[in-house]
Amino acid sequence: MAVFSVNNIAIKGISCCVPKQTERNIDLDILTQEEVRKFIDVTGVEERRIAADEICTTDLCCEAAEKLIKELNWQKEEIEILVFVSQTSDYILPISAAILQDRLGLSTNCIAFDVPLGCSGYVYGLSILSGMMQTTGIKKGLLLAGDTISKIISKTDKSTLPLFGDAGSATALEFAANAQLSFDLGSDGSGYKTIIVPDGGSRNRINNDSLKVQTIEKGIERSACDLVLDGMDVFSFGITQGPKTVNKLIEAFEIDKDQVDYFVFHQANMMMNKMIAKKLKLPIEKVPYSLKNFGNTSSATIPLTIVSEIKEAVLNKPSNLIMCGFGVGLSWGTMFAKDCKIECLELIEV
Repeated sequence: MAVFSVNNIAIKGISCCVPKQTERNIDLDILTQEEVRKFIDVTGVEERRIAADEICTTDLCCEAAEKLIKELNWQKEEIEILVFVSQTSDYILPISAAILQDRLGLSTNCIAFDVPLGCSGYVYGLSILSGMMQTTGIKKGLLLAGDTISKIISKTDKSTLPLFGDAGSATALEFAANAQLSFDLGSDGSGYKTIIVPDGGSRNRINNDSLKVQTIEKGIERSACDLVLDGMDVFSFGITQGPKTVNKLIEAFEIDKDQVDYFVFHQANMMMNKMIAKKLKLPIEKVPYSLKNFGNTSSATIPLTIVSEIKEAVLNKPSNLIMCGFGVGLSWGTMFAKDCKIECLELIEV
Protein backbone atom coordinates (compact mmCIF):
# COMPACT_ATOMS: atom_id res chain seq x y z
CA MET A 1 0.00 0.00 0.00
CA ALA A 2 1.52 3.32 -1.06
CA VAL A 3 -0.17 5.40 1.65
CA PHE A 4 0.60 4.55 5.28
CA SER A 5 1.59 5.91 8.70
CA VAL A 6 4.31 5.07 11.18
CA ASN A 7 3.41 5.71 14.81
CA ASN A 8 5.56 6.68 17.79
CA ILE A 9 8.62 7.69 15.78
CA ALA A 10 9.66 11.35 15.44
CA ILE A 11 12.34 13.39 13.69
CA LYS A 12 14.61 14.61 16.48
CA GLY A 13 17.28 16.55 14.60
CA ILE A 14 18.80 17.42 11.22
CA SER A 15 22.36 18.35 10.32
CA CYS A 16 23.81 19.12 6.88
CA CYS A 17 27.34 19.39 5.52
CA VAL A 18 28.52 20.92 2.24
CA PRO A 19 31.95 21.35 0.65
CA LYS A 20 33.64 24.74 1.08
CA GLN A 21 34.39 25.02 -2.62
CA THR A 22 31.85 27.15 -4.47
CA GLU A 23 31.37 27.08 -8.23
CA ARG A 24 29.45 30.00 -9.73
CA ASN A 25 27.51 29.41 -12.92
CA ILE A 26 28.46 32.83 -14.21
CA ASP A 27 32.09 31.66 -14.29
CA LEU A 28 31.48 28.54 -16.39
CA ASP A 29 33.17 28.55 -19.80
CA ILE A 30 30.65 26.17 -21.36
CA LEU A 31 27.87 28.78 -21.10
CA THR A 32 27.60 32.16 -22.79
CA GLN A 33 26.49 35.06 -20.61
CA GLU A 34 23.08 34.97 -22.26
CA GLU A 35 22.80 31.23 -21.58
CA VAL A 36 23.78 31.80 -17.96
CA ARG A 37 21.07 34.41 -17.49
CA LYS A 38 18.43 32.18 -19.06
CA PHE A 39 19.60 29.17 -17.03
CA ILE A 40 19.41 31.08 -13.75
CA ASP A 41 15.98 32.47 -14.63
CA VAL A 42 14.61 28.99 -15.28
CA THR A 43 16.41 26.90 -12.64
CA GLY A 44 17.17 29.48 -9.96
CA VAL A 45 20.69 28.05 -9.57
CA GLU A 46 23.41 30.69 -9.27
CA GLU A 47 26.11 28.65 -7.54
CA ARG A 48 26.80 25.19 -6.17
CA ARG A 49 29.14 23.48 -3.70
CA ILE A 50 31.59 21.05 -5.29
CA ALA A 51 33.44 18.34 -3.39
CA ALA A 52 37.21 18.05 -3.76
CA ASP A 53 38.51 14.82 -5.30
CA GLU A 54 39.28 13.33 -1.89
CA ILE A 55 35.84 14.12 -0.40
CA CYS A 56 33.04 11.60 -0.90
CA THR A 57 29.39 11.59 0.13
CA THR A 58 30.22 9.47 3.17
CA ASP A 59 32.65 12.13 4.38
CA LEU A 60 29.96 14.83 4.25
CA CYS A 61 27.38 12.59 5.95
CA CYS A 62 29.85 11.43 8.60
CA GLU A 63 30.69 15.03 9.52
CA ALA A 64 26.99 15.89 9.75
CA ALA A 65 26.29 12.80 11.87
CA GLU A 66 29.13 13.41 14.33
CA LYS A 67 27.94 16.96 15.01
CA LEU A 68 24.31 15.89 15.32
CA ILE A 69 25.03 13.04 17.74
CA LYS A 70 27.06 15.42 19.90
CA GLU A 71 24.41 18.16 19.81
CA LEU A 72 21.64 15.74 20.79
CA ASN A 73 23.83 14.31 23.55
CA TRP A 74 23.16 10.80 22.25
CA GLN A 75 25.29 7.88 23.34
CA LYS A 76 26.60 6.08 20.27
CA GLU A 77 25.83 2.64 21.68
CA GLU A 78 22.14 3.66 21.75
CA ILE A 79 22.00 4.02 17.95
CA GLU A 80 20.85 0.66 16.64
CA ILE A 81 20.12 1.37 12.98
CA LEU A 82 21.85 3.42 10.26
CA VAL A 83 20.46 3.85 6.74
CA PHE A 84 22.61 5.46 4.05
CA VAL A 85 20.71 6.88 1.06
CA SER A 86 22.89 7.81 -1.90
CA GLN A 87 23.65 7.16 -5.56
CA THR A 88 27.31 7.99 -5.04
CA SER A 89 28.52 5.44 -2.52
CA ASP A 90 32.23 4.87 -1.87
CA TYR A 91 32.39 1.55 -3.71
CA ILE A 92 30.26 -0.80 -5.79
CA LEU A 93 30.79 -3.06 -2.80
CA PRO A 94 30.96 -3.16 0.19
CA ILE A 95 28.05 -1.04 1.37
CA SER A 96 28.92 2.43 2.61
CA ALA A 97 26.58 2.11 5.61
CA ALA A 98 28.86 -0.53 7.13
CA ILE A 99 31.87 1.74 6.64
CA LEU A 100 29.96 4.61 8.28
CA GLN A 101 28.96 2.41 11.22
CA ASP A 102 32.65 1.79 11.88
CA ARG A 103 33.77 5.39 11.25
CA LEU A 104 31.14 6.74 13.63
CA GLY A 105 32.07 4.23 16.31
CA LEU A 106 28.60 2.69 16.49
CA SER A 107 27.97 -0.72 18.01
CA THR A 108 28.46 -3.81 15.85
CA ASN A 109 24.86 -4.64 16.81
CA CYS A 110 23.77 -1.63 14.72
CA ILE A 111 21.72 -2.52 11.62
CA ALA A 112 23.35 -0.80 8.62
CA PHE A 113 22.46 -0.83 4.92
CA ASP A 114 22.45 1.31 1.78
CA VAL A 115 19.48 2.55 -0.25
CA PRO A 116 20.56 3.69 -3.75
CA LEU A 117 17.90 6.33 -4.35
CA GLY A 118 18.22 9.96 -5.43
CA CYS A 119 15.54 12.65 -5.63
CA SER A 120 12.89 10.79 -3.62
CA GLY A 121 15.49 9.10 -1.44
CA TYR A 122 15.16 11.26 1.66
CA VAL A 123 11.44 10.54 2.05
CA TYR A 124 11.92 6.87 1.18
CA GLY A 125 14.75 6.72 3.71
CA LEU A 126 12.59 8.22 6.44
CA SER A 127 9.85 5.68 5.72
CA ILE A 128 12.28 2.74 5.82
CA LEU A 129 14.04 3.89 8.97
CA SER A 130 10.91 4.82 10.92
CA GLY A 131 9.11 1.65 9.83
CA MET A 132 11.95 -0.60 10.96
CA MET A 133 12.25 1.26 14.24
CA GLN A 134 8.55 0.83 14.91
CA THR A 135 8.66 -2.88 14.02
CA THR A 136 11.79 -3.73 16.01
CA GLY A 137 11.32 -1.42 18.97
CA ILE A 138 14.59 0.40 18.25
CA LYS A 139 14.60 3.75 20.07
CA LYS A 140 17.25 5.71 18.13
CA GLY A 141 18.28 5.65 14.47
CA LEU A 142 20.23 7.66 11.89
CA LEU A 143 19.34 8.46 8.29
CA LEU A 144 22.38 9.64 6.32
CA ALA A 145 21.39 11.00 2.91
CA GLY A 146 23.39 12.85 0.30
CA ASP A 147 25.24 12.79 -2.97
CA THR A 148 28.38 14.08 -4.64
CA ILE A 149 26.79 14.17 -8.07
CA SER A 150 29.61 16.37 -9.39
CA LYS A 151 31.73 13.19 -9.56
CA ILE A 152 29.46 11.70 -12.25
CA ILE A 153 28.84 14.90 -14.22
CA SER A 154 30.66 15.76 -17.43
CA LYS A 155 32.51 19.08 -17.19
CA THR A 156 31.55 19.69 -20.83
CA ASP A 157 27.79 19.09 -20.50
CA LYS A 158 25.89 22.34 -20.11
CA SER A 159 22.63 20.45 -19.52
CA THR A 160 23.82 18.99 -16.20
CA LEU A 161 26.96 20.76 -14.95
CA PRO A 162 25.30 24.06 -13.88
CA LEU A 163 22.44 22.30 -12.10
CA PHE A 164 23.93 19.83 -9.63
CA GLY A 165 25.82 20.38 -6.39
CA ASP A 166 27.13 18.23 -3.55
CA ALA A 167 25.87 17.83 0.03
CA GLY A 168 25.39 15.33 2.82
CA SER A 169 22.91 15.17 5.68
CA ALA A 170 22.19 13.36 8.93
CA THR A 171 18.70 13.00 10.38
CA ALA A 172 18.05 11.56 13.83
CA LEU A 173 14.87 9.63 14.51
CA GLU A 174 13.78 8.42 17.92
CA PHE A 175 10.88 6.84 19.74
CA ALA A 176 8.26 9.39 20.84
CA ALA A 177 4.86 8.42 22.16
CA ASN A 178 1.94 9.76 20.08
CA ALA A 179 4.20 10.95 17.23
CA GLN A 180 3.19 10.05 13.69
CA LEU A 181 4.82 10.20 10.27
CA SER A 182 2.54 9.71 7.25
CA PHE A 183 3.74 8.70 3.78
CA ASP A 184 2.78 8.33 0.14
CA LEU A 185 5.36 6.49 -1.99
CA GLY A 186 5.35 5.39 -5.62
CA SER A 187 7.39 4.61 -8.70
CA ASP A 188 7.13 4.38 -12.48
CA GLY A 189 10.07 2.44 -13.87
CA SER A 190 8.92 2.96 -17.46
CA GLY A 191 10.79 6.27 -17.26
CA TYR A 192 14.06 4.84 -15.95
CA LYS A 193 16.08 6.22 -18.88
CA THR A 194 15.02 9.79 -18.07
CA ILE A 195 17.84 10.18 -15.54
CA ILE A 196 20.57 7.60 -15.94
CA VAL A 197 24.28 6.81 -15.94
CA PRO A 198 24.38 4.29 -18.82
CA ASP A 199 27.62 2.41 -18.10
CA GLY A 200 29.29 1.15 -14.95
CA GLY A 201 26.68 -1.24 -13.59
CA SER A 202 26.13 -4.92 -14.30
CA ARG A 203 23.86 -4.28 -17.31
CA ASN A 204 26.47 -2.25 -19.17
CA ARG A 205 29.85 -2.90 -17.63
CA ILE A 206 32.69 -0.46 -18.25
CA ASN A 207 34.40 -1.25 -21.55
CA ASN A 208 36.95 0.38 -23.84
CA ASP A 209 34.37 2.83 -25.14
CA SER A 210 32.76 3.78 -21.81
CA LEU A 211 35.10 6.68 -21.04
CA LYS A 212 35.23 8.08 -24.56
CA VAL A 213 33.70 11.57 -24.62
CA GLN A 214 31.12 11.96 -27.35
CA THR A 215 29.49 15.10 -28.70
CA ILE A 216 25.72 14.80 -28.28
CA GLU A 217 25.06 18.32 -29.53
CA LYS A 218 26.70 21.72 -29.25
CA GLY A 219 27.65 22.30 -25.61
CA ILE A 220 26.82 18.76 -24.54
CA GLU A 221 29.76 16.35 -24.48
CA ARG A 222 29.89 13.37 -22.15
CA SER A 223 30.91 9.74 -21.78
CA ALA A 224 28.72 6.73 -21.06
CA CYS A 225 29.84 6.94 -17.41
CA ASP A 226 28.41 10.44 -17.00
CA LEU A 227 24.91 11.42 -15.91
CA VAL A 228 22.28 11.81 -18.65
CA LEU A 229 19.28 14.02 -17.90
CA ASP A 230 16.26 14.37 -20.18
CA GLY A 231 15.17 17.78 -18.95
CA MET A 232 11.80 17.98 -20.70
CA ASP A 233 10.65 14.55 -19.53
CA VAL A 234 11.78 15.28 -15.97
CA PHE A 235 9.96 18.61 -16.03
CA SER A 236 6.74 17.01 -17.28
CA PHE A 237 6.99 14.26 -14.67
CA GLY A 238 7.66 16.70 -11.82
CA ILE A 239 4.81 19.11 -12.48
CA THR A 240 2.40 16.18 -12.90
CA GLN A 241 3.43 13.78 -10.15
CA GLY A 242 4.48 16.36 -7.54
CA PRO A 243 0.99 17.82 -6.99
CA LYS A 244 -0.61 14.35 -7.27
CA THR A 245 1.39 12.80 -4.45
CA VAL A 246 0.93 15.80 -2.14
CA ASN A 247 -2.83 15.87 -2.76
CA LYS A 248 -3.06 12.11 -2.28
CA LEU A 249 -1.42 12.34 1.13
CA ILE A 250 -3.54 15.34 2.18
CA GLU A 251 -6.76 13.58 1.19
CA ALA A 252 -5.81 10.22 2.70
CA PHE A 253 -5.07 11.69 6.13
CA GLU A 254 -7.47 14.64 5.99
CA ILE A 255 -4.66 17.14 6.49
CA ASP A 256 -5.67 20.78 6.76
CA LYS A 257 -3.42 22.38 4.16
CA ASP A 258 -3.71 25.76 5.88
CA GLN A 259 -2.24 24.26 9.05
CA VAL A 260 0.91 23.08 7.27
CA ASP A 261 3.74 25.47 8.14
CA TYR A 262 6.06 24.55 5.26
CA PHE A 263 6.03 22.47 2.11
CA VAL A 264 9.63 21.41 1.48
CA PHE A 265 10.09 20.09 -2.04
CA HIS A 266 13.04 18.39 -3.69
CA GLN A 267 15.06 21.22 -5.21
CA ALA A 268 14.95 20.15 -8.85
CA ASN A 269 14.32 23.35 -10.76
CA MET A 270 12.82 26.68 -9.72
CA MET A 271 10.33 26.91 -12.58
CA MET A 272 9.19 23.32 -11.99
CA ASN A 273 8.77 23.80 -8.26
CA LYS A 274 6.92 27.08 -8.69
CA MET A 275 4.48 25.38 -11.05
CA ILE A 276 3.94 22.60 -8.51
CA ALA A 277 3.30 25.16 -5.77
CA LYS A 278 0.91 27.05 -8.05
CA LYS A 279 -1.05 23.88 -8.86
CA LEU A 280 -1.34 23.20 -5.14
CA LYS A 281 -2.30 26.85 -4.48
CA LEU A 282 0.40 27.28 -1.86
CA PRO A 283 1.45 30.69 -0.51
CA ILE A 284 5.02 31.50 -1.57
CA GLU A 285 6.15 32.05 2.04
CA LYS A 286 5.41 28.40 2.82
CA VAL A 287 7.62 27.01 0.03
CA PRO A 288 11.33 27.52 0.83
CA TYR A 289 14.08 27.20 -1.80
CA SER A 290 17.80 26.51 -1.51
CA LEU A 291 18.48 26.26 -5.26
CA LYS A 292 20.17 29.66 -5.53
CA ASN A 293 23.17 28.73 -3.39
CA PHE A 294 23.33 24.93 -3.65
CA GLY A 295 21.60 23.73 -6.81
CA ASN A 296 20.13 20.24 -7.00
CA THR A 297 21.87 18.09 -4.37
CA SER A 298 19.79 14.97 -5.07
CA SER A 299 18.79 13.11 -1.87
CA ALA A 300 20.09 15.95 0.33
CA THR A 301 17.90 18.75 -1.05
CA ILE A 302 15.06 18.47 1.48
CA PRO A 303 17.14 18.43 4.69
CA LEU A 304 19.51 21.05 3.21
CA THR A 305 16.57 23.36 2.49
CA ILE A 306 15.26 22.92 6.03
CA VAL A 307 18.67 23.68 7.58
CA SER A 308 19.64 26.55 5.29
CA GLU A 309 16.28 28.26 4.80
CA ILE A 310 13.86 27.62 7.69
CA LYS A 311 16.13 26.55 10.55
CA GLU A 312 15.05 29.29 12.95
CA ALA A 313 11.37 28.84 12.13
CA VAL A 314 11.29 25.14 13.02
CA LEU A 315 14.00 25.01 15.66
CA ASN A 316 12.57 23.13 18.66
CA LYS A 317 9.04 24.46 18.17
CA PRO A 318 6.06 22.43 16.98
CA SER A 319 5.85 22.57 13.19
CA ASN A 320 3.70 20.83 10.61
CA LEU A 321 5.86 19.89 7.62
CA ILE A 322 5.17 18.25 4.30
CA MET A 323 8.27 16.98 2.48
CA CYS A 324 8.09 15.85 -1.14
CA GLY A 325 10.74 14.29 -3.37
CA PHE A 326 10.43 13.20 -7.00
CA GLY A 327 12.75 12.25 -9.85
CA VAL A 328 15.22 9.51 -10.76
CA GLY A 329 13.65 6.07 -10.98
CA LEU A 330 11.21 7.48 -11.78
CA SER A 331 9.98 7.63 -8.20
CA TRP A 332 8.29 9.90 -5.71
CA GLY A 333 7.65 10.19 -2.00
CA THR A 334 5.75 12.60 0.24
CA MET A 335 5.71 12.73 4.03
CA PHE A 336 3.71 14.65 6.63
CA ALA A 337 5.15 15.27 10.09
CA LYS A 338 2.74 16.82 12.59
CA ASP A 339 3.87 18.97 15.50
CA CYS A 340 7.48 17.92 15.04
CA LYS A 341 10.18 19.61 17.13
CA ILE A 342 13.44 19.45 15.20
CA GLU A 343 16.88 20.37 16.44
CA CYS A 344 18.46 21.99 13.37
CA LEU A 345 22.21 22.54 13.44
CA GLU A 346 24.10 25.31 11.68
CA LEU A 347 25.25 24.38 8.19
CA ILE A 348 28.65 22.65 8.27
CA GLU A 349 31.39 23.30 5.68
CA VAL A 350 34.37 21.04 5.05
